[in-house]
Amino acid sequence: MTAVTGATRRPTVTGPPARFRDLLAAEWIKLWSLRSTRWTLPLVLLFVVGVSVNASLADHRNWPAYPEGRREMFRLYGPVRDAFPEAGYLLLILVSATVGALTIVGEHQSGLIRATFAAVPARRAVVAAKAAVLAGVMLVFGTVTAATSFWVSQAILADRGAGWSIGEPGVLRAVAASAVLVPVCALVGMGLGALTRHAAGAVAAATAVLVLVPMAVDSDEHRWIAEAYNALPLTAWLRLIEVHPDVLNPDPYPATVTGSWLTLAAWSVAATLTAVTLTHRRDP
Repeated sequence: MTAVTGATRRPTVTGPPARFRDLLAAEWIKLWSLRSTRWTLPLVLLFVVGVSVNASLADHRNWPAYPEGRREMFRLYGPVRDAFPEAGYLLLILVSATVGALTIVGEHQSGLIRATFAAVPARRAVVAAKAAVLAGVMLVFGTVTAATSFWVSQAILADRGAGWSIGEPGVLRAVAASAVLVPVCALVGMGLGALTRHAAGAVAAATAVLVLVPMAVDSDEHRWIAEAYNALPLTAWLRLIEVHPDVLNPDPYPATVTGSWLTLAAWSVAATLTAVTLTHRRDP
């Protein structure tokens, strides 16, 4: 009988290390191979634009019945509410976070992540490429959604002399913030996906952080609560799309424009670092 000695060795990669652009190409293929990406994004685009069109048509239809005082108030805040309706954007936030979570959770649940790391041991580079592709795709998607919603809604309102142009103060910022919100939420979803490694858990956590907590917090009583409230992505977005923030319900502790941009940037960086760090340290 022949004895077999020696420990089993892991397969090693003998070829040259993968270039980052090769990792980007691989992550691009993975992202678009998800059915959720191919089907959900176009449907959500239609839904968000449809909600915006419905809101704009309602104001267009009811405009003759509005008293002059209400018309003046509408011209200060109404166009942005019709362009970026809360109902449509709440769904957009959740879908973006879900897509982000699935980009990393799907690989863990299918076991594909082991094959990926066997071929490319540099885990940080893999996750960085994943985040770059996800952020790029979702930024384009957010830009198309925000721009379409804005121009369609303002074209409807223009017939009543109530629409805004992109050149008016604060309007371009509102469109840009609505576009940037999408990749931010997608990266948050990816970070939570790396943390939980479970699709339902990541989506539930994203729903709580991105939607439920901002709605539940009362920021009018205590300054420290207001500061925490202003540090949430949804709050930052709501501040950035308000061209005239003091028209309705002035906030005693308002967020600043600069602080709101920094909030969105901080959440993106923190979520990406979380995904990179956890994936590097934990076994797949």
